[in-house]
Amino acid sequence: MPNSKNYYDILGVKNNASPEDIKSAYRKMAREHHPDMVGQSDKDAAEKRFKEINEAYQVLSDTEKRKVYDQYGSSAFTNGGGVNQGFNGFGGFGGAGGARQGQWGPFTYSYTSTGGANQSNGFGDMDPFDVFEQFFGSRGFGGSGRNPRKGKNLYYEIHIDFTEAVFGLEKDISIESGKVKIKIPAGVHDGTELRFSEKGMKGPNGVPNGDLLITVRVKQPRDFTVNGENIYIQKEIDFVDAVLGDTIDIPSVDLSNKTGIGKSTLRIPSGTQSGTRFVVRGKGMPRLGRSGQGDLYVQVFVKIPSKISRKQKEILESYKNTL
Repeated sequence: MPNSKNYYDILGVKNNASPEDIKSAYRKMAREHHPDMVGQSDKDAAEKRFKEINEAYQVLSDTEKRKVYDQYGSSAFTNGGGVNQGFNGFGGFGGAGGARQGQWGPFTYSYTSTGGANQSNGFGDMDPFDVFEQFFGSRGFGGSGRNPRKGKNLYYEIHIDFTEAVFGLEKDISIESGKVKIKIPAGVHDGTELRFSEKGMKGPNGVPNGDLLITVRVKQPRDFTVNGENIYIQKEIDFVDAVLGDTIDIPSVDLSNKTGIGKSTLRIPSGTQSGTRFVVRGKGMPRLGRSGQGDLYVQVFVKIPSKISRKQKEILESYKNTL
């Protein structure tokens, strides 16, 4: 993508970054390069950088825009960008629309009502400052411009253990806006973001308080891997059990156990091949905000002994001769 802005580099993420990674990176970068967070001599550079960060997020946070960017680069979002002359940015093809302009703090920006991207910024029909407001509860810098629509949002992380993730918990926490009681529902997984409305900073001039957003970090258990509401296990079995069949115990989520972890049985049919996958229904994590539990997925691998006795060898050779 010659002469193209690298939006992934701007946000500091890889090309295969997940939507959650992109969202998290935007928050971090936007805070770091907020023009009010630097000295006067660095404001011009911060303003330019902040605008680039918003532009990158506008594209990479939208599935369709991201596909276009991955194929054609940032030039696809400006007139004459080379995709074709009828493509006027993220929103669609051609069309003259009403161009709008505005100013907020040190920035002047423009965008169109039809989705055609302005040559100078490539924001399409999105006001770039709505992005900042979405995350931080305020549109401006340095106290100038329009009044904020609500108080500042607060962002925190909380670390809990696996048992607490299974059963949920209530907890009193101290944050910038004061003491707050939060409820973490059963079934949260690592990276779950919870929003507590109007638990953020007090809004000025009677506007609503900001929100409190908490990212939950869950200590992973040793026995299995958690992915959303499902859990995954890799299990080694003896080659004799694979040939003859057997029943084995496997760890699972057990809501009747105070630790949240119990055991389930899995029947291994005779003739099971190494790498075979099984599913045990209803033995995964509690479904977040719904009844029931996810599933347990088990992949078995056949263990071949490195040493066998003389008698075992004779038995195997005898078996081989009967084939």
